[in-house]
Amino acid sequence: MKDQRARQILHSLVNGADPFTGGDLAPGTVLQHVDVMRAMLAGCSALDDRTTRESRRAQQPRNIGQPWTAEEQERLIQAFHNHENLGEVAAKHGRTLRAIESRLEILGLLTREQRTTDNRFGAGGQHDDIQPRRARKSRASSKDGRLIE
Repeated sequence: MKDQRARQILHSLVNGADPFTGGDLAPGTVLQHVDVMRAMLAGCSALDDRTTRESRRAQQPRNIGQPWTAEEQERLIQAFHNHENLGEVAAKHGRTLRAIESRLEILGLLTREQRTTDNRFGAGGQHDDIQPRRARKSRASSKDGRLIE
């Protein structure tokens, strides 16, 4: 049964109506008990939450939360060195701009201060004025996640 149909049935019952005929439920049924009514409302709320979560998830990039492959990382490095727009790179990779910039920071190609998602340069995703840094062999990070030079 689909969530939408289950929600319609529960709402009908909460409102005292037969979900199939639309007629009023007989007085004194167990469905009119306060605890049963609360349980049905909790079910409606859970279905609404799940629908909202699924809707939000459907709007996110396809690779959100997925590990980076070596091949994908190489394509990112190449795109960065070719001065491609990072917003477009994010779309091609199915990731957020924040994820792209974070990976570039991990790779030593961007500093935290150069990230547009930190609002230093705005939200355009351009990096024409950013010169790549050499990747370090060893990196240490402070408690807040910043690279220590």
